[in-house]
Parts: sequence; C-alpha cells; structure tokens
Amino acid sequence: MTNLTRCGWVSSDPIYLNYHDTEWGQPLHDEQKLFELLILEGFQSGLSWITILRKREDFRETFDQFNYHQIAYWTDEKLQECLLNPKIIRNRLKINAVKTNAKAFIKIQEKFGSFDRYIWDFVKFTPIQNHFFSHQELPSSTEISLAMSKSLKKHGFKFVGPTICYSFMQAAGLVNDHITECFCYSKK
Repeated sequence: MTNLTRCGWVSSDPIYLNYHDTEWGQPLHDEQKLFELLILEGFQSGLSWITILRKREDFRETFDQFNYHQIAYWTDEKLQECLLNPKIIRNRLKINAVKTNAKAFIKIQEKFGSFDRYIWDFVKFTPIQNHFFSHQELPSSTEISLAMSKSLKKHGFKFVGPTICYSFMQAAGLVNDHITECFCYSKK
C-alpha cells in the first residue's frame, strides 16, 4: 500500500497509515466507539493526533475500554488514579471531563434513543461529501460543527468546541474530507 496516494496530513508512521486507511472518514455508528472518539478528540486539543493514536491503547485501559456506563460512576479516587497515570495525557480538566461527558452521553441516549441518532442528525444521516484537492483546503470548523458544539455543550459536554467537533465529524465519517486524489476518497 506504499504506492497509494493518501491525504497530505498522513505520515509514514504505521499507526497513522492504518488509522487513515481503515478508520478516518469511515461512517461510524457504534455507540462506544463514538464515545471513545469524542473523548480522544477532546484530549487531542493542543496536541498532534499521532500522539493520541500512540497512547490509544493506554487510554482504553485507563478509561475502562471507554465504557461510558462505568465511567459515569467513577469515584474521585479513580479520577485521581487517572491523573497519576504517566501513560496518558494527564490534564485534570480533560480527565474530569471524561466522567462529565459519560453522564451527558447517557442523557443524550435517553433523550434521543441513541447518541448515534442524535449526532448523525446534524448531517441528516448522510455523510457530507467534500471535494478538496489538498489538506490545506480543509476547514477547521463549519456551521454544522458550530451547531454541534453548541448542542453538545447545552447537553453538558466539555471539550467539544467547534474545531474538536469538526475533527470528530471527519474521524467518524459524518464528513468525507479525504482529498480527491486519496485512494480512500471514493470508499463507501
């Protein structure tokens, strides 16, 4: 697969290549994976995505495999344990937000039937197909990511600004931002 044309933001790191080729931009509907991605996007804020990908398994281990039902009931001791874990990003606000977001995630499920239904409604249940020729053209946020951010915040989520929401949309396949020359561009 080394001769394939990929998006310009992808490095030659095997973790990054695998993520780009098999996950990024692929429509995602699994509740637990959507929660994981939303949390990881929040942790990525201010850092490179490859940093998060390299720590992904450590995040999964630390955050109970992103089981939001368990996380919603974390104790202060569990939060403190996370803050002391050198294998993850130890930002107090972001770690506390994991529990806050788990509770908000469950409330969204109760109100809308599923987080999947709630989040995909922002794109009318159909991925937005963009047609960018280079990664420099990609926006950092859009009107939809701004609306998503406002809605998520209204429902109690933290670390869900418009840029984080747009990154989430790209990663979860709500929008296809693979450049037109990328071999993943036409993947369904």
